[in-house]
Amino acid sequence: MMQLLEQSPFDPAKEQRIVIIADWLPPDFGAVGQYMLMRAQALAEQGHDVTLVGLSSARGSTIRQLRGKGQLTEIRLNARPVPRGSLVGRMLWTIATNLRLILAAFGPLRAADGILFTGSPPFLIHLLAPLKPLWRGKLVYRITDFHPECLIAARDRPSRALGFLLGLTNFWRRKVDGFEVLGEDQRRRLTQTGIPADRIALVRDGSPVSFAGDTQVEPLPAELAGKCVLLYSGNYGVAHEVETVARGYELHHKSGSGRVHLWLSATGAGAEDLAARFAAAGLPFHRSSPVPLERLSGLLRAPVAHLVTLRDAFVGYVMPSKIYACIESGKPVLFVGSAASDVDLLAAPAPAGYWRVPCGDADGFAAALEEMADRCRAGTS
Repeated sequence: MMQLLEQSPFDPAKEQRIVIIADWLPPDFGAVGQYMLMRAQALAEQGHDVTLVGLSSARGSTIRQLRGKGQLTEIRLNARPVPRGSLVGRMLWTIATNLRLILAAFGPLRAADGILFTGSPPFLIHLLAPLKPLWRGKLVYRITDFHPECLIAARDRPSRALGFLLGLTNFWRRKVDGFEVLGEDQRRRLTQTGIPADRIALVRDGSPVSFAGDTQVEPLPAELAGKCVLLYSGNYGVAHEVETVARGYELHHKSGSGRVHLWLSATGAGAEDLAARFAAAGLPFHRSSPVPLERLSGLLRAPVAHLVTLRDAFVGYVMPSKIYACIESGKPVLFVGSAASDVDLLAAPAPAGYWRVPCGDADGFAAALEEMADRCRAGTS
């Protein structure tokens, strides 16, 4: 399924040459890179000459191909993983990586009729916007995650340095020609910073995979065979709610029926935290790495239901893009998060079923697991 546009920001007749800058491109794991590759391919098929610049854990490469009415050039820069253990290390990695991306794309950027950049890696705006006099093309910012707002939301105390960075970021945002947001919650956040509504387009990601009838379902791990399985897939990072899940799951297994078993096919600090807490408490669960994109549809068809979480502080700053594929898989969704998030807007009407538990409501999470288990027993999931 391709992105769902209110309107395409680029006209093939007026903006023939497009440059897209993202972070990790497939087969490396990264939702933004997956979607930007899809976007680049779609624009090329519509007749654009597209240059996609991103990162790769493999050797750097440049590949050109004809697609539909246009052509696509992929420039992949070899990069080391983000040093997530150190904030200073991450910032230095981000600065160096952003400079490399801009330098690699400099020629195409100068010639481009349209430029699309994302929030991953963060803070590209601090290079692209000041250099805007050099770019003749329209500069469009696709805000996947808000930065530095996400850094601020992750902190317990205010930071003067981050406050200054936020002010500077908002200054440069006002210099950008147009914006794409992933949801209505992000649109609200952006308009609150003073960006006019007519410069903002809602461009939803959609599912990166299809669920054709011949999709081969991923087998359940042996220890989960015959169980009522709740799956969390993808990144489980600092923006995702952990405490409610940890406490509610423990309640379900120590005070409830314990019939639902969690499968963490995930990376990130949240996944590490949950795995450590479950192991220490002796709770049953299964942990595995995320699967490659070509196996994702089969994985998402495997469980009884999907778990999606988002901390309240990140509503409107982060949109869990996995929600589209979870809904299209035809499986129910259990969302731990706020009704103000577009996750609730999208998942609540889904015919397969939906539970929403507010952050902090561990009893509500345990109760939702009991309802899920009852559905399993009745054969309705």
